[in-house]
Amino acid sequence: MRVDKFLWCVRYFKTRSIATNACKQGKVRLDDEILKPSKEVFPGDKLKVRKNQINYELEILDTPKSRVGAKLVNLYIHDITPKEAFEKLDLLKYSKDYYRKKGTGRPTKKDRRDIDDWFENARENRDEDKSKDHE
Repeated sequence: MRVDKFLWCVRYFKTRSIATNACKQGKVRLDDEILKPSKEVFPGDKLKVRKNQINYELEILDTPKSRVGAKLVNLYIHDITPKEAFEKLDLLKYSKDYYRKKGTGRPTKKDRRDIDDWFENARENRDEDKSKDHE
């Protein structure tokens, strides 16, 4: 079965065209080899799929005849993704939400000044590094 069709059948992607695009972008691998959407996969193969900033590792148990229901997915794949991958995603969420919650609106005047100061300091540091290189 084609890898793009397989990933669609086991509900890893919502549509087959999304699965095809993921393959073309190099987000689907077999033994660290980027797969084309038309590559055939067989039971026993181990796929690595990058989706939502997580590198999923899947072991193919069997190939379905057509798209399967969500409850039957476990008959066809075994998810061997390490728990560290999901922990990294949690850390990433916390690092983004440390100051401002999503949907709280535009930056305040204080936020804007802090951003401007940060950019100004970064520009000064960059200019100092360039002047040191020329000396």
